[in-house]
Amino acid sequence: MSTTADAIRSAEAHSAHNYHPLPVVVASAEGAWMTDVEGRRFLDMLAGYSALNFGHGNRRLLDAARAQLERVTLTSRAFHHDRFADFCTELAALCGKEMVLPMNTGAEAVETAVKTARKWGYEVKGVPDGHAKIVVAANNFHGRTTTIVSFSTDHEARDHYGPYTPGFEIVPYGDLTALDAAVTAHTVAVLLEPIQGEAGVLVPPSGYLAGVRELTRRKNVLFMADEIQSGLGRTGKTFACEHEDVVPDVYVLGKALGGGVIPVSAVVADRDVLGVFRPGEHGSTFGGNPLACAVALEVIAMLRTGEYQQRATELGDHLHRELNLLVGGGAVTEVRGRGLWAGVDIAPGHGTGREVSERLMERGVLVKDTHGSTIRIAPPLVIAKEDLDWGLDQLRAVLA
Repeated sequence: MSTTADAIRSAEAHSAHNYHPLPVVVASAEGAWMTDVEGRRFLDMLAGYSALNFGHGNRRLLDAARAQLERVTLTSRAFHHDRFADFCTELAALCGKEMVLPMNTGAEAVETAVKTARKWGYEVKGVPDGHAKIVVAANNFHGRTTTIVSFSTDHEARDHYGPYTPGFEIVPYGDLTALDAAVTAHTVAVLLEPIQGEAGVLVPPSGYLAGVRELTRRKNVLFMADEIQSGLGRTGKTFACEHEDVVPDVYVLGKALGGGVIPVSAVVADRDVLGVFRPGEHGSTFGGNPLACAVALEVIAMLRTGEYQQRATELGDHLHRELNLLVGGGAVTEVRGRGLWAGVDIAPGHGTGREVSERLMERGVLVKDTHGSTIRIAPPLVIAKEDLDWGLDQLRAVLA
């Protein structure tokens, strides 16, 4: 495809219209920069919704993938392979847990967490079979499978996909009183995002996560943290829960775990939780494949240095200082987030989130809108400060 218009026309003719991408067609990328089919360069300020925390074409990750490609890429779980034990051992250690159940996508990991909680509830807690409840938060985004959209409050994600899976109770995000009231003897888990990404990068009130941890422990309920977007360095910590010194019972991981190279996800917990599974009760042909393990092992090694967490902290502080200067000037009503992750609410009269995203694209910066008036900013953690500042200059220009 020689032009952007040609490529988009062909895509729209032959693909389902379940996305509404910005009209840019990427042909190559490196670090925090992408180049389209016509040779125009764009600063990536979205990073694949945190899947590209380590940037495009990261040499360490590509080298790990290439080396594994030459050896073996898939065995299925019918056989052992020589990267699997190291992957499970290292990821468990990174999380401070004992066991790992690998999958591929984030939605698969959330589905696995739901099954884990229910099975634990029946076999360990003693909830009557078929009566398990999981408490979730309003405005959540955990994926788009039929079970997951059953507990979504986003009408675009949920409507016309029923009948819906029962067994979920929805409470307001950040409300410990409502959460406490929702937990009953049949509750097996509380599933939360430590920061709600799709909702507009919503950070809960201080003390909320610690309160959830105390409540779930007291009531013998699993605390399952969906760190698919917030985890693995994005907020300045390995996990966003660490900002309140909280360790959940279950980590749900994805996106950055595959380094932007290959889909990798996992549920990580102690033996008393993941030990409920026996052979044949859950699985995935590609989950924990050799190529995925090789890339994820390199991701884990990179995170162990602390370099990327520190970078997200320092650049994130700078990002939020600059963004907050826009609040009160008439164009921006609120800025939220943590680390290199921000939700920016655009004031009425200055354009919708989509319109601002399109104007930024015209100036060489790529972000994405959500919920009408909000844009999300989440550049790769490897972005240079001068590039980040240039991107912020373009935002100021389009809001002027």
